[in-house]
Amino acid sequence: MASRTELQEWVIEALTAKGGAASIVEVAKHIWQHHESELKASGDLFYTWQYDMRWACTKLRERKIVQAAESSDRGEWRLKPQFA
Repeated sequence: MASRTELQEWVIEALTAKGGAASIVEVAKHIWQHHESELKASGDLFYTWQYDMRWACTKLRERKIVQAAESSDRGEWRLKPQFA
């Protein structure tokens, strides 16, 4: 069963797999392709995971792992160089 906190790890995993940067849709697709069964077994999170994925990115920005929105193209998430 997945948690909101675990989504942070999955966002990092998706961005790393995409070379350090990806669109929100690409991140969502990666998470679904690699964690579908965990999401389906996660109760209410199954219905909110795409919203929670965005929350996870906000937390990663606060932790200085993902670049600020102002430093990226619209709709793109980018790992800071030291995490890419």
